[in-house]
Amino acid sequence: MMANGLVERYASNLHGVLSCFDRIIIVGTLPGACYAQGMTSFLYQQNIRIFDYPKFAEPLRDRIRDRAHEVCAEAGIEIEHVSKSHIRKEELVARVLATRGDAPGLVHVISAMEACLSYKPWHDKNSGKTYLKPTQGKCLHYYFYVIDEELGLCYVRVPTWAPFGLQFYCNGHSALARTLTNEGIEYFQQDNAFLRIDDLERAQQLADAFSPDVLHRRLDDYAQQFCPVLDVFGQVYHWSLRQVEYSTDLMFRSEQILVPLYDAISGQAVLAANAERVSGFLGKKVTPQLAQEIGSRLSTRIEGRCIKHYMGAVGVKVYDKFSRVLRVETTVNDVSFFKHHRKVEHKDGHVTRELAPLKKTIYSMIDLRDILLSCNNRYLAFLSSLDDPSAGERDLQRLSQPRIGSAPSVKGLNFFNTAEQTLLRTLQLGKFTIHGWRRADLLAHLNISPSAMSRQLKRLHALGIIKKVAHTYRYYLTRMGRAAITAACSLTRFCIVPAMAATH
Repeated sequence: MMANGLVERYASNLHGVLSCFDRIIIVGTLPGACYAQGMTSFLYQQNIRIFDYPKFAEPLRDRIRDRAHEVCAEAGIEIEHVSKSHIRKEELVARVLATRGDAPGLVHVISAMEACLSYKPWHDKNSGKTYLKPTQGKCLHYYFYVIDEELGLCYVRVPTWAPFGLQFYCNGHSALARTLTNEGIEYFQQDNAFLRIDDLERAQQLADAFSPDVLHRRLDDYAQQFCPVLDVFGQVYHWSLRQVEYSTDLMFRSEQILVPLYDAISGQAVLAANAERVSGFLGKKVTPQLAQEIGSRLSTRIEGRCIKHYMGAVGVKVYDKFSRVLRVETTVNDVSFFKHHRKVEHKDGHVTRELAPLKKTIYSMIDLRDILLSCNNRYLAFLSSLDDPSAGERDLQRLSQPRIGSAPSVKGLNFFNTAEQTLLRTLQLGKFTIHGWRRADLLAHLNISPSAMSRQLKRLHALGIIKKVAHTYRYYLTRMGRAAITAACSLTRFCIVPAMAATH
């Protein structure tokens, strides 16, 4: 477990800390067809005219459409077409899950017309060569949403037009939830966040054991199932990372602790994180080429505020989930941004071990996990260095708000009431600092009855302003009480009274 200021400071208020992959997007490409020159060579090998490329692609499109209808018929569901961009597919799937449940299998299939990579035949009159050129087009895409036995809720996005580049989504928290269920570990999850896990140590071990081998096997199975064109090209899909998120969650026991804490640090994080610090979070140094790509952003959403610091294709952010989880998350859209020591094969065939960019293959996830965790830890260390007045805000609420329903009920302090101020100033007298006071000592300074004084002492003790010496009738000011009285008296004398006098 990492040593971290926030974690140590709030240890008694935390269920624990969990680091886990979150959003993972993987793309699948056919090595010999994913670029125009490769597809051109394939057509020549198959003795297919370049300008007959549409005729070659149309039967494959029909294959995918037929397969989509077949799997839907087997599962007893219908394809739902989405024609408007503002409709969120996640919400449509959530409605289906609400009635269907979380049993493994096909959940829903959504179709949509979306942009895709395409090729167009081209004849170059100057060179006399005929070939395919890359272009952007639109085609029907199918989203196959499934609950995988090992990975949880996933989807496979399948285009109906060549070169049939696939996109796969899964979530590390969803995969961990399936594993915890299989191991019989109790947990409470909301959306993609765990609010409590009974065996947190074992959960962290399972999260760290997330295997690219399992991922690869499931990806190949889904490609065979939903995109029946592999026999035409005689190839298997190559899987590479497009976007990876890795989160570190501090799971608080109560929102009364996290809400004021997040209010305090979110306001300071944007101002305190300069370009050098942002690059430091991500393990980089500021250079003239990179400086213009660095920035910070505060965004306000319905769920709350999110602080994001970004450097090119990588960003680290902090936000609260359900006022119970403080999440620090590093997102990378190009894993080659990071470097690590690995074997490098050179063009002349010899192999060396040196610092080189991370490969985009899914098997880089093992090293990527350690890199992203280090980014999260550096950012948490930065947050720990910020001023945290949330404890003071809670103490002020405790002192000034009445406690209704307690036995007996306790009235809060009014720091600006004359009678209250007189009592508080008396408690602060220098002669009481060392030896404290008894009720009789206070009665000599205050015009109040003994019974009323006893009630005041009980009230101040309940509020935490004073503490009693065991087996005696002597009291002292607590550290919180001393600080609160000093602040209230100074505020009244040096701010409020002069400001009111200036109005006359």
